[in-house]
Amino acid sequence: MKYIRLLASLALSALLAACGSGDTEPAQYGAAPELPQPERGLMPDMVIAKPAQWGDKLPTVPQGYTVSAIAKDLKIPRQTLVLPNGDILVAEGRGGSAPNLKPKDVIAGQIKARGTSPVKGGNRLTLLRDADGDGVYEMKTVFADKLNAPYGLAFVDGKLYVAAQDALLRFDYQDGQTEANGAPEKVTDLPSAINHHWTKSLAASPDGQTLYVGIGSNSNITERGMTAEVDRALIWQVDARSGAHKPYATGLRNPTALAIQPGTGQLWAVVNERDEIGPNLVPDYLTAVREGGFYGWPYSYWGQNVDDRVRPQNPDKVASAIKPDYSLGSHVAALGVSFSAPSMGPEFADGVFVGEHGSWNRKDPVGYKVVFVPFKDGRPAGPPVDFATGFRDSDGTTRGRPVGVTVDPRGALIIADDLSNTIWRVTPAAGGKP
Repeated sequence: MKYIRLLASLALSALLAACGSGDTEPAQYGAAPELPQPERGLMPDMVIAKPAQWGDKLPTVPQGYTVSAIAKDLKIPRQTLVLPNGDILVAEGRGGSAPNLKPKDVIAGQIKARGTSPVKGGNRLTLLRDADGDGVYEMKTVFADKLNAPYGLAFVDGKLYVAAQDALLRFDYQDGQTEANGAPEKVTDLPSAINHHWTKSLAASPDGQTLYVGIGSNSNITERGMTAEVDRALIWQVDARSGAHKPYATGLRNPTALAIQPGTGQLWAVVNERDEIGPNLVPDYLTAVREGGFYGWPYSYWGQNVDDRVRPQNPDKVASAIKPDYSLGSHVAALGVSFSAPSMGPEFADGVFVGEHGSWNRKDPVGYKVVFVPFKDGRPAGPPVDFATGFRDSDGTTRGRPVGVTVDPRGALIIADDLSNTIWRVTPAAGGKP
């Protein structure tokens, strides 16, 4: 108990010190981020969101765009899916079952929890409908419930796929349906022991034959041993019909959102990297995912930068590690990704939107916004552009935290906010109606 009290005192001191100091920000966006030397300490710096109501405030969006709340009072909305008829499905839930490893995990967990919603996760899919196309979603109804922390969503050829924390599920779906016909069919079990990172991201190939499931690690950096990391920190390739699966890419610490690039069929992911080696390590990233590729975790980061904390080391794996395509910055906590469309306006027509949930382990918080990464010739090109901000004020007051982002091809960006339990809709002002 004395040790726990000592750690708590040190954590509080770090929080108080953070009020008057800041980190030197390296240039960490793009293909060649600046990577400082690792920093080790008893506790990471912790600056936690101070939850507050939106009241009459709204997120800030670019000039020429409007934003509105199309659903409120949800139960931890995570990811969204726009169905062919324009209805929106929202996956709601809160998963995870990993026990704490060290006294500092207890302290950090309690502090981090202050910056999240106290609402119990819904473990359900909610359907939103705008029947007359005026931008007001007058219907909000439960499509399916009694699910186990649903997260990833995909739709192909009359089949709705849901990645819960323990299984990949399938519902039959007919256009306009507002409620599932019954319990879902299980496509395959998903790794769920411990579930330190419980979110299971999902994307479907254009032909619907293949599903990709992102499965996060069971630790920050193998603290539970390598046995706990079997079938973790990777993306599975799943046969949609049979459920047969195999690793598609490995060494991705926590692939929190997946998307298929239009016109190419290329799989892209945003990945949350490791913690506890400083405020500016390691950058979370956006990358095209190569079949058979290894992306470093746990042995190295951003290519061949060795993580000395890992035992035993594995030089051969480090040598094979692929450098990601695009750094989003360290600890932004990217949880959503969606390719844009021309309907989003010329400035935001070619690229991806990324939902950044926001940091907890830096003196100067980062993230807490939606950014746009411009593309050229099918690849990221240029620095990220702020698209939806105002979720967190400079004094720490935090009204929302973006998770999933989904482009409605008719001209809207849908943002799931799991702190205020709101779904936001951002549209070009001149064409905001479906």
